[in-house]
Amino acid sequence: MALLTSQKKLNRQDTAPDFNLEGVDGKMYSLADFSGREGILIVFICNHCPYVIAKVDALKKLQSEFKDQVAIVGINSNDPEYLGEGMENMRKFVQKHEIEFPYLMDNTQEIAKAYGAVCTPDPFLFDKNNRLVFHGKINNAMSLTNTATEDTMRNNIVEMLRGGNIEKWFDPSQGCSIKWK
Repeated sequence: MALLTSQKKLNRQDTAPDFNLEGVDGKMYSLADFSGREGILIVFICNHCPYVIAKVDALKKLQSEFKDQVAIVGINSNDPEYLGEGMENMRKFVQKHEIEFPYLMDNTQEIAKAYGAVCTPDPFLFDKNNRLVFHGKINNAMSLTNTATEDTMRNNIVEMLRGGNIEKWFDPSQGCSIKWK
């Protein structure tokens, strides 16, 4: 496991790169499928990373609290041949963790490259116009043994929804490296 920190490729107010990816439910998804909400949280995740597993409950809590206002989308850009990855393992992951948001496969890894995602989890929060307002951590528990004392993503979602300015728009996440082909 190579531990990495988010890298800045997209800048504040950059438009979310579009995608056309298959979900664990067999449906194809693009950005347009999530329009009509106040925002979208795109999180690059995978099935085996302990940092992702440690954040699943926080993501589910965000989904529960903001489901009518902010779409949450998980994208797996790991090499599908990597141990524990691939669509079938994604389906098992969703079932095991009772995830209700779409979980999509980026087989070509082009979407991760377009966003500049390098680790899992690597979250990107966009407003209703698909403009980047925050790229960074879900909470401030940066090691697997830490307990979160700040719900960073929740606070930034609330700020976005009230029309405020997220001053620290890049606050890097940390996790396992994306497993490139």
